[in-house]
Amino acid sequence: QVQLVESGGASVQAGGSLRLSCAASEYTYSGTCMGWFRQAPGKEREGVAVIYKGDGSTYYADSVKGRFTISQDNAKNTLYLQMNSLKPEDTSMYYCAAERSPYCSGGYLKSERYNYWGQGTQVTVSS
Repeated sequence: QVQLVESGGASVQAGGSLRLSCAASEYTYSGTCMGWFRQAPGKEREGVAVIYKGDGSTYYADSVKGRFTISQDNAKNTLYLQMNSLKPEDTSMYYCAAERSPYCSGGYLKSERYNYWGQGTQVTVSS
């Protein structure tokens, strides 16, 4: 069973940048979707970005397009989320998730697609 551990959350001012990391406990096969999600208090979990390990294809929520970049380092079995031009509305707990799949798509921005989750890392953006 894959275990995922996020890190890199912090408090930053609006306009700043952060890079989140998600380390997987074991090899995740090329047929794996990996995603970043976020959840603010009282709100539903929201898909932020997804990457398919097999070919590196990526999908983003409209709210973060052009500001966030998802990437992977297969040698380190680590997933990243580079967040630039942060806004107060980006404040959330951020989670990474993984699921074996023959493909990824924008549909994998939905949390119910995933069985493996990390414990989350908090990002707070102040104005």
